[in-house]
Amino acid sequence: MADRYARYKRLKFDRPADGVLRITMSNPGRLNAADAVMHRELAEIWRDVDADPEVRCAVLTGEGAAFSAGGDFDMIQEIVDDFETRVRILKEARAIVHNLIDCETPVVSAIRGPAVGAGLVCGLLADISIATPDARIIDGHTRLGVAAGDHAVIVWPLLCGMAKAKYYLLTCEPLSGQEAERIGLISLCVPDAELDEKAVAVAARLAGGATRAIAWTKHALNHWLRSAGPAFDASAALEMLAFTGPEAKEGLASHREKRRPKFV
Repeated sequence: MADRYARYKRLKFDRPADGVLRITMSNPGRLNAADAVMHRELAEIWRDVDADPEVRCAVLTGEGAAFSAGGDFDMIQEIVDDFETRVRILKEARAIVHNLIDCETPVVSAIRGPAVGAGLVCGLLADISIATPDARIIDGHTRLGVAAGDHAVIVWPLLCGMAKAKYYLLTCEPLSGQEAERIGLISLCVPDAELDEKAVAVAARLAGGATRAIAWTKHALNHWLRSAGPAFDASAALEMLAFTGPEAKEGLASHREKRRPKFV
């Protein structure tokens, strides 16, 4: 594997097909939750992929039975407690979204199990998103007591419409992979046993296609997302503001204590 990927600690890499780089989120024993290290790496990886001449398509997946179980509670506690951490995470959160949108290399996501937080950001912003019927997709921001700020405002209304976006983002109700495909939130839903093979097959097809034509089509289509940039920036800032308030403290405490939050 090229030296450009040697520094990554929470992302693993292999090349399952010609021109295809598979990126596997790995946080053993924690369902691949995005801790501070993974959060930073998800902000940086898309620039490295875009600069790698040997990669014509990337696949993003999670290790084992989970895609990514959301933000690590220790990292969230630091965001609540420390201003400088909030500033850093805001910068990284914006980079995750903008770097993936601007990455000319097409990205395919393969989602099984829980998909929450920064991992879900990349899963749904991928150019082709594939999930199993039993995948569990959750935007849990309001349950945590903060605004849905990391990607949802920029892409959910475009994918599944404002009515569905508001319903799931305000209530934090989970979606199965099957329901996510039905409402247009993801591209494809396939049986678990076929997920990895299908993701690599789609990636290989893109890798074998007209590289410039595919990259420029992605670039042009993603202007729909860029046009929502101001809304995204507002949501990300409001999320960080909410981390300073009492609702985030109660939301985090309720998660740690495995109980329903008491916001009122």
